[in-house]
Amino acid sequence: MADALDYGIAIYPGTFDPVTNGHTDLIERAARMFDKVVVAIAESPHKKPAFPLDERISLARSVLDDSGCRNVEILGFDNLLANFVADQGAGVILRGLRAVSDFEYEFQLASMNRHLARNVETVFLTPAEEYSFISSSLVKEIARLDGDVSQFVDRRVVAALRSRYGFGD
Repeated sequence: MADALDYGIAIYPGTFDPVTNGHTDLIERAARMFDKVVVAIAESPHKKPAFPLDERISLARSVLDDSGCRNVEILGFDNLLANFVADQGAGVILRGLRAVSDFEYEFQLASMNRHLARNVETVFLTPAEEYSFISSSLVKEIARLDGDVSQFVDRRVVAALRSRYGFGD
């Protein structure tokens, strides 16, 4: 584990199953605020993700490569977030808040992370208004039922979802 924390390094953890336009919005804005943003894609087998970890990483990389953010790194992890943050030497955990209903859960996570990693700060960002209702779960449900998700995710994610759920292009 790294000894010194760098408050210029932010870790944006999540399952990213799949990465949405809301995620991309937060990542691009965070990339302007921090020296480095690590998009930390959690394995999260308990959530039974639609995509395996390596595919979620690959999709996020392909989408974010087009963003022009050169200070963004995408990594997978399967350990305790506090340990991953320490391993990266980061001083900040970045979390998105879409609605007031997200706050209680996110506050609980931030408090627990503060107990596990005392010097790491949690920073909350809200998405742009046009993305505030988008969630990976909703996107997957729409795609599973052969609905059009092209306004919520990148074209490569649309193709992956159509393939995953058995619909041709």
